Amino acid sequence: MSVVTSSLSIDQQKKLLSVLSHVRLHLLYKASVHGFTAAAFHNRCDKQGPTVIVAYNAAGFVFGAYTSKDYTQSGESVRDEEAFLYSICAREDKPLRVAGISGQSAFTDGATGPNYGALVFLHEDKPEIQSNPGTSFTFQAAAMHGEDLALTEFEVFRVEGLGDVLAKPWRNVQWTAERKQQLMKDIQSYKPDIKTVHEARVLLVGPVGGGKSSFFNSINSAFRGNMTCQAIAGTAGKSVTTQFRTYTVKAGKRGGAVPLILCDTMGLEENADAGLDIEDLVNIYKGHIKDRYQFSPSTPLQVDAPGFKKKVTLNDSIHCVIYVIDTCKVSLLTQKMLDKFAGIRKKTNQLGIPQILLMTKVDEACPLVAEDLKNVYRSVYIQRKARELSEFLGIPLSCVLPVKNYSEELELDQDTDILLLTAVEQMLNYADSFFENQVIEDQEGIEQMDLYRSNDLTRPVLSEQTKHIV
Repeated sequence: MSVVTSSLSIDQQKKLLSVLSHVRLHLLYKASVHGFTAAAFHNRCDKQGPTVIVAYNAAGFVFGAYTSKDYTQSGESVRDEEAFLYSICAREDKPLRVAGISGQSAFTDGATGPNYGALVFLHEDKPEIQSNPGTSFTFQAAAMHGEDLALTEFEVFRVEGLGDVLAKPWRNVQWTAERKQQLMKDIQSYKPDIKTVHEARVLLVGPVGGGKSSFFNSINSAFRGNMTCQAIAGTAGKSVTTQFRTYTVKAGKRGGAVPLILCDTMGLEENADAGLDIEDLVNIYKGHIKDRYQFSPSTPLQVDAPGFKKKVTLNDSIHCVIYVIDTCKVSLLTQKMLDKFAGIRKKTNQLGIPQILLMTKVDEACPLVAEDLKNVYRSVYIQRKARELSEFLGIPLSCVLPVKNYSEELELDQDTDILLLTAVEQMLNYADSFFENQVIEDQEGIEQMDLYRSNDLTRPVLSEQTKHIV
């Protein structure tokens, strides 16, 4: 996923935060990326709640406007006593903050660029402003923008209040050692309902940097009892994983295998010719791609290629799909990426494979959670992000699970393990749903049911008659 970052320097960000009090900023729109037009602005910034505009010019000024109201293109004049204009300049130690004129509206909520009367941004769909001091706000032009009306950059951030805590958690979690041990015991003793299937096979799918490989390493660490790094993880802009990998989790250093196979893939990228190809993804779902297959973004694996596995069983197919998304980057998901997810969801649904969405890096996304992971289901912000992802991807909120991967720690943490193991428990529950659907579909043929229900541990090869189940 292409990462869009703000042009604010650290000093400019600190000064901006000083006029906004205790908040967190999330970039919604960057004109150099999304376009210097009113339509582009409204496409990304309408109905986002409190926002702050950040405009840049060549004179070295960073200035803009804050409003606690939504942009909706209603055509009405909007009153907002909390709205203000501001300006940051390297020559001044403190930012300029300008409150609105009493009794006047803060901005006109039209289809044009943000119109605060005294400052009209993206004027006539150009990288420039119109300055009219005395209309809604009064200021000296030289102090506000140095009388330079051309914009070098234009950004809009959603303003999130910090420390917002729900009266009660939106999910109940037992944060105890007993709960962790029970989860580990239940996972290790898991047996698929279809006896010829030996373990649940779960596929991790998501944008570059979402934390797929780190999730496997974290699960493996929880069961091993120490930090592990079997799957290569990194922070590069391109996918670190370039092969299809299947990983077995072991309980303890020389312990037995947990009945769970976690499959890692190349990261998704928004461009059609980059990242994991959707045709390769379907072949993975059906079990046709072998472990360590080297992905080629330009050419999906062909049926007659050496890496293509023609004879497959239910053991080889994917039983549950996990979408892995960095919580910090939810607001930066581009339309191209959302469209790619929609295409994947459609294919996955057609094959009847259950899906779960993992929100990673919740501690980085919310300081309240960073302070205490037990706050993850009491954080207003994390709940809001879960709902956004549910809406963006069309996945029920009950299928959205926040987790924290191990990244900088050298020791295991009980609370982190409980979140991770809870996610694994749900994966196994959803895999059971997949198996149950296969049995229901196969009730037409008693022989097929006997095949999957038998005590014979040999892995059956699917005939033409039974291929529909994978």
